[in-house]
Order: sequence, then structure tokens, then C-alpha cells
Amino acid sequence: MTSVRGKSLKALAFDVSEGYAAVNPIFLKSFDNDVLKDFYKELSKAQNDIRGESFPAKDTAAIRTRNLKLQRLFSATMIIRHYAKGRRIPLI
Repeated sequence: MTSVRGKSLKALAFDVSEGYAAVNPIFLKSFDNDVLKDFYKELSKAQNDIRGESFPAKDTAAIRTRNLKLQRLFSATMIIRHYAKGRRIPLI
């Protein structure tokens, strides 16, 4: 399994969803092409996992937390897409 900065990509995707790590172009500079693709896939998996959980219908705090996680993951994937497009790295 690929690791970045001493963490697996799955753990890094979890950190992004929780807000412990921020994804920006400076953060992505140290990634090579294969690691960037794998990280993008892990972020997509994390989004699917969160969407697959049961929706907390009457708990507004849980809904807010869920939506914040999804928002962080979505913005990270958009940043990676833009970064990869500028560097001409195919993500698929």
C-alpha cells in the first residue's frame, strides 16, 4: 500500500474529511503521478463510504458533520482535478 508522509492514502483521505489535512497545490507537489491517482481514488472511495452510511434524519448536528465531510472531500477532488489538468496527468 502506498504511503505519503508516513500515512496510508486511506488515512490521509480520512484526515482530509475530518479537516485535519488541507489539500492544495503546494501539498500535492510532492506526489508523483501514480500516488496522485491513487489518492484521488481513495478520496472518491471515502465520499462513497460517507454517502453509503444511513442518513441521520432528525439529528441536525450529525447532518452538518456529514455534509462538512462531503464538502471537504469534494473540494479536495476538485483541487486534484485542476492540478492534474494543469500538469497533464490523466486521473482515469
